[in-house]
Amino acid sequence: MAEAFEVVVVGAGHAGCEAAMAASRMGCRTCLVTMNLDLVAQMPCNPSIGGPAKAHVVREIDALGGAMGRCIDRTFVQIRMLNLSRGPAVRSLRAQADKRLYSLCMKHMLESTPGLALKQGTVEALLTEGDRVGGVRLADGTRLEAPAVVLTPGTFLNGEVLSGADYHARAGRAGELAAVSLARSLRDLGFELGRLQTNTPPRIDARTIDFGATALQMGSDHPLYFSFDGAPEHVYQVPLNSVYPLGYGTTWRRQMPCYQVHTNGDTHRVILGNLDRSPVAPGKLDAHGPRYCPSIEEKLVRFPDKASHIFFLEPEGAATTEVYVQGCFTGLPVDVQEDLLHTIPALREARIMRPGYAIAYDYVPAHQVRSTMETRRIHGLFLAGQINGTSGYEEAAGQGLLAGANAACYVRDEEPLVVRRDQGYLGVMVDDLVTKDLREPYRLFTSRAEYRLLLRQDNADLRLTELGHEWGLVDDARHEAVRTKKKLIQKEMERLRGVHLPPAGLIAQALKSRGFDPPRDGVALDQVLRRPGVGYDLVYDVAAPSPRLPAEVTEQVEIALAYEGYIARQARQVERTLRMETRHIPEGFDYAGLVGLRAEAQERLARHQPATVGQAARIEGVTPSDIGLLLVHLERLRRRD
Repeated sequence: MAEAFEVVVVGAGHAGCEAAMAASRMGCRTCLVTMNLDLVAQMPCNPSIGGPAKAHVVREIDALGGAMGRCIDRTFVQIRMLNLSRGPAVRSLRAQADKRLYSLCMKHMLESTPGLALKQGTVEALLTEGDRVGGVRLADGTRLEAPAVVLTPGTFLNGEVLSGADYHARAGRAGELAAVSLARSLRDLGFELGRLQTNTPPRIDARTIDFGATALQMGSDHPLYFSFDGAPEHVYQVPLNSVYPLGYGTTWRRQMPCYQVHTNGDTHRVILGNLDRSPVAPGKLDAHGPRYCPSIEEKLVRFPDKASHIFFLEPEGAATTEVYVQGCFTGLPVDVQEDLLHTIPALREARIMRPGYAIAYDYVPAHQVRSTMETRRIHGLFLAGQINGTSGYEEAAGQGLLAGANAACYVRDEEPLVVRRDQGYLGVMVDDLVTKDLREPYRLFTSRAEYRLLLRQDNADLRLTELGHEWGLVDDARHEAVRTKKKLIQKEMERLRGVHLPPAGLIAQALKSRGFDPPRDGVALDQVLRRPGVGYDLVYDVAAPSPRLPAEVTEQVEIALAYEGYIARQARQVERTLRMETRHIPEGFDYAGLVGLRAEAQERLARHQPATVGQAARIEGVTPSDIGLLLVHLERLRRRD
């Protein structure tokens, strides 16, 4: 049996969901196929969305019309703003999800998307015609034919669950079959595969936790949302399990606290005494694990002088008693996991409901992938998520959106959607993937973005909604709302520059109470707002605009004025580098024939096949002199043409 579509998406994790909806929003007949439709958008690791850089990606997904921000807003049980004491470039939202409700909400979004078909099945092989993809074949023989395929297998690609020294099982997650045949199909097509690993922590029963011996971590007492749509029309909620005696509600949204505990010397002795029983202890496994989210075994080896480590106890939902032990990522056997938890006072009686485990899986090193997420070897085949060597739900979802959009562009023979490094964290991530040789699972950080003051989470809509609308990802209503917001910001900036405050009277007293003594001839209001510690509330005290402006507008005005000099400097840096970023290198460029280019540079450039000179300059092992030589040669080619 065969069914015909324009785009087939394989896997319904966070990457697959965004990919399928993006392709459908752009008008393509799309099929999302997954092993189990009851496990859409699962959260097999932590039950949370956001955090530094990750929240920026969620906001960018939302600005491009994606679903993750809207889904977490409908299902979170706690939300907070991190790094409030620091500048706006590194502030980030983080929300705890009710993981079952999140999955249900995302499935509802998929089922409500016009032109999108959902199908349960196991993909065994890719169908190809020469160097072009033609669809996929399922285990039952069904052929899903399409000129574009997006692969998002997560950790299922030849996955292997590891627990203790002796337990090894082929699985994509605990209790779910691995995609062994699909990995073989990729190898048969000539793809180079690598091996990575990650770890999960145990889930414990809330009824066995002494909450009185923990430190509380509360949610925000004022409304916060990931989506630029603001408060959702409908919130998915279930009754709170009475086992959480410290559960509390805020006036704007019912939230649950998380709880903090610490390891101690006894905990460390249990772990170090059983390193020989862990498959992921340093030096034990060929597959590389995440450096920035390591197992507890690796933490103790890498930081032997640290007296304790923090564990966060995070409820996995309001109705369940399962609690996620954030920070206790491990491959130790179950008996050792129990012993180490019991050394912590609040967890003396803790009972494990699901033990932690490690998982090793295949991935496709991303030098085989273009900036569009399309593979170089097979036209029409796009990869997104952990198959590209990344970690994290947010990173996967961002890649999925770009891969789905570009699959639609490929089908319709249109220009691809590529986000540059100066346009978004999505651009930073994809550029890093295609220009760097990964030695461990990739994770986004604000420090990876050289223009992070421009790429704040608060202005993602101003940066990317226009782009999303141009490519058909964002509807007219959202686009018009952002255009209106931009106009209001610009108008208010101009108004503030024209408001001159006199040096005396009530206004002067208000300024002095905020630590600012106006000059004798007075001062323009925009200059006042550049002062540290002076907020936009002053504007409403002394020179309120009429009508009153939305909070999201005044936030942008306040940031723009406070950081005007720094923002202008980064904008000039972008202008200087844009020439390199837009200088394209011809497809299949012969670096071996470039006389004078060093052998290492030839090898690295041929391996990564950068699309632009800017990308070439970021490849490890390529020097400025190599780039100078490349520019000279490209200029000769241009003149010759």
